[in-house]
Amino acid sequence: MFTDPEFLKFQTRRAFLTRSTTGLGALALTSLLNDKLFASDADASLKTFGALNPLHFAPKAKRVIYLFMSGAPSHIDLYDAKPKLKELTGTELPKSVRGDQRITGMTSGQKQLLVAGSPFEFKKHGQGGMELSEILPNIGKVADDIALIRSMHTDPINHDPAVTFFATGNQQPGRPTMGAWLSYGLGSVNKNLPAYVVLVSGGGGQPLLSRYWGNGFLPSTHQGVQFRGQGDPVLFVSNPKGIDTRVRRQLLDGVQELNRIQLGAMGDPEIAARIEAYEMAFRMQTSVPDLMDISKEPKEMLELYGAEPGKASFANNCLLARRLAERDVRFVQLVHRDWDHHGDLPNQIRNQAKQTDQASGALIEDLKRRGLLKDTLVIWGGEFGRTTYSQGEITKTSFGRDHHPRCFSIWMAGGGIKGGLTLGKTDDFGYNIAEDPVHVHDFHATMLHCLGIDHKKLTYKFQGRDFRLTDVSGEVVKALLG
Repeated sequence: MFTDPEFLKFQTRRAFLTRSTTGLGALALTSLLNDKLFASDADASLKTFGALNPLHFAPKAKRVIYLFMSGAPSHIDLYDAKPKLKELTGTELPKSVRGDQRITGMTSGQKQLLVAGSPFEFKKHGQGGMELSEILPNIGKVADDIALIRSMHTDPINHDPAVTFFATGNQQPGRPTMGAWLSYGLGSVNKNLPAYVVLVSGGGGQPLLSRYWGNGFLPSTHQGVQFRGQGDPVLFVSNPKGIDTRVRRQLLDGVQELNRIQLGAMGDPEIAARIEAYEMAFRMQTSVPDLMDISKEPKEMLELYGAEPGKASFANNCLLARRLAERDVRFVQLVHRDWDHHGDLPNQIRNQAKQTDQASGALIEDLKRRGLLKDTLVIWGGEFGRTTYSQGEITKTSFGRDHHPRCFSIWMAGGGIKGGLTLGKTDDFGYNIAEDPVHVHDFHATMLHCLGIDHKKLTYKFQGRDFRLTDVSGEVVKALLG
């Protein structure tokens, strides 16, 4: 007879009812392991391997590649041409433009908020004449495949809450990120790789927190798994010295048996998540090394991206993102740091564009060549924009820009998005939205729509409430849909 107090503590009616549901859980687990079990005659395009089954409508996209530019790129210097600002450089930003909008403490104490025009020329690209900065020539080459949104806006004004908001739909930590929601709702097609993979590049800028790709209150199997470009691709996935695959399997079987006993006793879903994590790690020992070895790619493909085997870079990560898309990984998130240009912006942003432009354009081109772009949704953007006025002194070669949530630019491509489109307009100062505002919740709703999901119906009950990625708002931006 069990007398351990920790065990007895769980011997309540609630615990009994929880454990009694493991029969249903076993059926669910069995259906995941054998995707043909309990199959219906419904349209195959609506079937998933996740909690949302079937989809609400036929999807255009099967997967997402999210190129997250951490630190907030300046829309005024990349995507939103404002030629009049050059003439106004050094003049005071009119109070009528700013109104009563808040600004950060980094510039609120300045005696003047002086306008700084972009030092870069803008050129028209594609059949639609999309205007892009001269430092983005390769993204310009794929202008007919992307939809540029110039009227994005968000709520937070500082980095951490803004990154959290864009990732989860809420400023406060603790909610699931976009990739976690898709892992939960749609599941994984490839049983040998996680549904949600993260790749990081760039050498500095704002600190990154693992919760930026976290699962929040969803089961931990849905958190993003970070792959590394150098050394062990996934921490601790390799066998220790002296341990071969056979011994590893024996050790794992013993641990899993203990976990299953504990799961039966406690009914804790996190134990089930740990069981699956151990099994996934074992399967990744063979699948991940082959995936991460880009030296097998043809020379012309490496040159297209600007990738170099053995190095950690955004270019390498873009090439890896395509390889992950080929393997049907549901959500691939590339994080590139150091876009936070409070000073020396002309030099710093040129360097960032040099690191990211070629590979961003190559990814779209490569996906399109392989027929993958039509069902892969690609997203490029940061957490907010930058101010029209300069932070600090303006010189002939240098100035900075502060945070600006009121308007900024991102782009989307593939997976049901209308290519060659420029949506939205800002005022002559690039400070306020003039036409077609798109909030972060609207962006999330549109992304989910491309994946066959009604954003109001993908929910998870937590602490007595049904939560969703779009919180309690958000509308699909139909103008973006192809």
